[in-house]
Amino acid sequence: MHLKTLTLRGFKSFASATTLEFEPGITCVVGPNGSGKSNVVDALAWVMGEQGAKTLRGGNMADVIFAGTAGRAPLGRAEVSLTIDNTDGALPIDYTEVTISRTLFRSGGSEYAINGSACRLLDIQDLLSDSGLGREMHVIVGQGQLDAVLRATPEDRRHFIEEAAGILKHRKRKEKALRKLDAMQANLTRVNDLTGEIRRQLGPLGKQAEVARQAQTIQADARDAKSRLLADDVAQLRSSLSQEQADESALLERRATVEKSLAEARARLVDLERESAEATPALTKANDLFYRLSAIRERLRNLASLADERLRMLGHTSDAAPPTDLVDLDEQVERAKAAGKELEAEVAAAERELTSAEAARKEAETQAEGSEKHLANLLRSVADRREGVARLAGEVSARRSRVESAEDEIGRLNEALADAEKRGNEANTEFQHLETTVASVEEGEEDLDQAHESATEEWEATKAALTDLKEALNTAMRERDTWAAKAEALELSLARKDGAGALLASGSRAVRGTVASMIDIAADAEDAIAAALGPLADALAVDSVEDAVDAMRWLRDEDAGRARFVVADADAKVANPSVTLPAGADWASELISGPAGIVDTVRAFVSGVAVVDDLAAARALVSAHRDVIAVTRRGDLLSAQNASGGAGDAPSVLHMQAALDEAKDKRQAAIAAVESTTFTIKTIEEREAEARARHEATLERLNESDARMAAVAEQLGQLGSAARAARSEAERLGAQLEEARARMAVDQAELTSLAERLAAAQAEPEQTEADTTEAQARRDEHAQAAVAARAKETEARLALRTSEERARALAARAESLERAANAERDARERAELAAQRRERQAQTAREVIAQAQAALTLIDVSVHNADNARAEVEAHRSERTAQLTEVRRAVDEYATEYSRLTDDAHKDELARAQHKVRLEQLEQRAVDELGMDPEKLVDEFGPHLPVPVSPASAESQADGEDGAPATQPYVREQQEKRLRNAERAMNQLGRVNPLALEEFAALEERHKFLTDQVADIKKSREDLMEIVREIDARVEQIFASAFHDTAREFESIFPRLFPGGEGKLVLTDPGNMLETGIEVEARPAGKKVKRLSLLSGGERSLTAVAMLVAIFKARPSPFYVMDEVEAALDDANLGRLLDIFRELRDNSQLIVITHQKRTMEVADSLYGVTMRGDGVTTVISQRLTDDAA
Repeated sequence: MHLKTLTLRGFKSFASATTLEFEPGITCVVGPNGSGKSNVVDALAWVMGEQGAKTLRGGNMADVIFAGTAGRAPLGRAEVSLTIDNTDGALPIDYTEVTISRTLFRSGGSEYAINGSACRLLDIQDLLSDSGLGREMHVIVGQGQLDAVLRATPEDRRHFIEEAAGILKHRKRKEKALRKLDAMQANLTRVNDLTGEIRRQLGPLGKQAEVARQAQTIQADARDAKSRLLADDVAQLRSSLSQEQADESALLERRATVEKSLAEARARLVDLERESAEATPALTKANDLFYRLSAIRERLRNLASLADERLRMLGHTSDAAPPTDLVDLDEQVERAKAAGKELEAEVAAAERELTSAEAARKEAETQAEGSEKHLANLLRSVADRREGVARLAGEVSARRSRVESAEDEIGRLNEALADAEKRGNEANTEFQHLETTVASVEEGEEDLDQAHESATEEWEATKAALTDLKEALNTAMRERDTWAAKAEALELSLARKDGAGALLASGSRAVRGTVASMIDIAADAEDAIAAALGPLADALAVDSVEDAVDAMRWLRDEDAGRARFVVADADAKVANPSVTLPAGADWASELISGPAGIVDTVRAFVSGVAVVDDLAAARALVSAHRDVIAVTRRGDLLSAQNASGGAGDAPSVLHMQAALDEAKDKRQAAIAAVESTTFTIKTIEEREAEARARHEATLERLNESDARMAAVAEQLGQLGSAARAARSEAERLGAQLEEARARMAVDQAELTSLAERLAAAQAEPEQTEADTTEAQARRDEHAQAAVAARAKETEARLALRTSEERARALAARAESLERAANAERDARERAELAAQRRERQAQTAREVIAQAQAALTLIDVSVHNADNARAEVEAHRSERTAQLTEVRRAVDEYATEYSRLTDDAHKDELARAQHKVRLEQLEQRAVDELGMDPEKLVDEFGPHLPVPVSPASAESQADGEDGAPATQPYVREQQEKRLRNAERAMNQLGRVNPLALEEFAALEERHKFLTDQVADIKKSREDLMEIVREIDARVEQIFASAFHDTAREFESIFPRLFPGGEGKLVLTDPGNMLETGIEVEARPAGKKVKRLSLLSGGERSLTAVAMLVAIFKARPSPFYVMDEVEAALDDANLGRLLDIFRELRDNSQLIVITHQKRTMEVADSLYGVTMRGDGVTTVISQRLTDDAA
């Protein structure tokens, strides 16, 4: 095996594709400093999987991509391909040539391939590791790597030997196994917890399932009883409906007869009412006349009576009462005032008596209250003592009972504790026995974990890559659509509807296009240039005046409108004034670029136009230089003669044209990104499908293996749970036992204390009866004194109120007499005036009486005549009324009977409708509750069918009558009782989980599956532990062999590089071959030092070379790459090193980067590397062996 070719494209200084062809032997790469020799070494390390940017002499990985030079643009990706001759089959792949490729894009994405097939970095590293080419790349000795070997720790030096011996892949396998063990332990804990939880659920759920089975039986019995009762209800309702329909027919016939009689009576009533209505006006007229005359007569009588009454009243009024004696009234007033003064003295004396009585009453009440409190205290003391003794006796009895209960509880807990400890010991014994035999039960299984992990990593990586690519595709498609829409909108906005548009649409050769599309404007100056050009910004570009004339003739002939033209004139000159523009201002002609001719003409058009930032700058410029026209970047124009601008203008054509060009460029870039990403997605999708299939296949095999291991773990889990449960129960019972003993000790102490207190209370003397009797006597005496004092106070208060009332009455009497005297004086004056007025009113009344008597004589005659006429008319009306009454009575009777019959019919109809609704409800219940058609319900469960008896009844019948059928006639009460019994039984069952049976079965199956999983996990865990042990043994064996070989070679190589010197490799911890480091001891001739730090720079470098060469000879690699490792050596040491190179050439291929001529002399072929002024590395090859021949 050897390196055959190395191809570099865009890698560092290799901008162009460069291929280096290698032959077995020594190949030297030479060239000046900085020409790119070491880039060849970096390329080899990079293509073989190097991930450190600093190792590749860069700040980040993107630095390996060609960055460009002054004359050459940077590239977007770097690609290196390495072809290896695998004729000897050193690489574990069925190809004689293996090409490894690595590509890095500037966007950050990277690709790997083996023989053109996409792969992962891990695949390349695994492929090379089997041939002694590990991740540490010890076969590539770059610049400064010798010093890194010297500075390495003993553990780092161990890694060099491990890589050369191919141990790293074993360590990786061990690390994966340990990670899997950690994950498996977490899974085992989780599955054990889940199994325990399910086991705890199985008990209650099993009870629920048993209840559900009983409920099914009871529900079937209840359903049968309900079906028969419902069928009985349906049959009875149907029978009732048939009978009701027969009764309804008879009722309707009777109602028709009554209806006919009612119609005839109503016709007779109408006739009589019509005749009565015709006679009513005459009766009304006679009545009105009689009533009017009677009313007039009554008014005349009332008038005469009123006048007579008024005359009598006036006569009575004239008989006035005798006048009151005013002198006597005045004397009575004086006497009343004198008596009032005497009563005021009596009131004052009564108030003093009341004050004295109140003081005596308060003193008596205070003494009575004190006696009452003293007696209450004595009685309370006696009661408290009696109650305290009784309470203490009760507490003593309660404490004694608690002590006895505690003794019983302690005995029970001791028995339970012994039982729990016994069960725990039995479970532990069985668990240990099963652990000793589980190794023989477990079967070996394939190492599926590594395959599954590898497949999972590959699948996850492809999925992540696919997700990122799809997201990138969506982003690119959104960008494409966005810029396409923007470009389309801008094209529509720029579409011309005038003559210019017609010319462009016609494809006329005379027109080159729009001016806006042919010139380029500096950024942020589009609006300013459009304002400076004015209408010419929308013009068309033509090459000559003739072309403009042809275009205008075509517009006129086609009647297509008008257009403006700009003629290309390469001789057009820009004539800007000789003015120094202020900072921030530019001549408009300098901001325009484009093809010659048109751009010259446009620049000439804007001669003398300066572009400034704002209006203030424009005003200042125009004020200073009147021959200059200033335009702002927002499109405002200002000159000495005119100005234009403001706000609200639409974007200029130039602005929109620039935006359109940008949108088209962005759209094209987005389209390219979409196409590239779509192609990549298809490739990744195929890889993802393959990776998913491998993942699913390995997962299925792994699950099968885990299930087998879980079966064995189930028994261990059960025994472990039983042991833990027994241990927990023993601990709990022990704690309860200690608590019970502590409580009993407390109760015993309290019992002793309470007994002592009870004895002391019973020994105290009781309160004497004499003290209580004496206190009650004092209480009664003081209470009687208080009652007497309150009575005396009441008498004094009553006497005071009596005197006060008499005084107020006399005062009121005196005041009343005085008012009466004053009123008498006023009344005498008014009486004289009233007598005169009454005399005049009496004369008027006498005249009214005389006239009313005359009128009454005449009106009596008229009233008599009107009464006779009214009586005659009334007699005729009475006769018709009697007939109407008789007819109305008949109508009412017929109507009542008809209404009754109608109501009966309605009631029957309503009842029948209710029965129908009830029947429909029952039928619907049959469908909803029983899922049966009503006809089928009656046919199968009707009351005419016998009822099967329950199993208990059937056994009774079988005992009494052999061979008799287990049925009985339908009895509704029995079925109702049967339904009630079933419902009662369901209520007694309590809450029923209808899904308990299915849940219990599913939980049992889940529990069995988990126990199987536990066994499988434990089996896999043991297998992984065995793998780890095997790996450790293998690593220890390989490392020991490699170290001894390397140490032997180092002891042989070191004297050759240091004649007369001694060197050896020493293990830092020989007892731990898995972790021990390696120390280097070197003693050149004539020196006693062994530490590397005390050697010179050249000696240290040569010692590092000796160690690397010892590794190379102990575990040869197909090739080695050395970058100027001999640069610091003198001629003698160089010769010794070259001798070793010649030895290495026999078994390995060497690629040496060198400046030494002697090194070139031992080479079989040379590559010259140079770099021209363009900064790009070129390579020249020379095969020395052929030349020598």
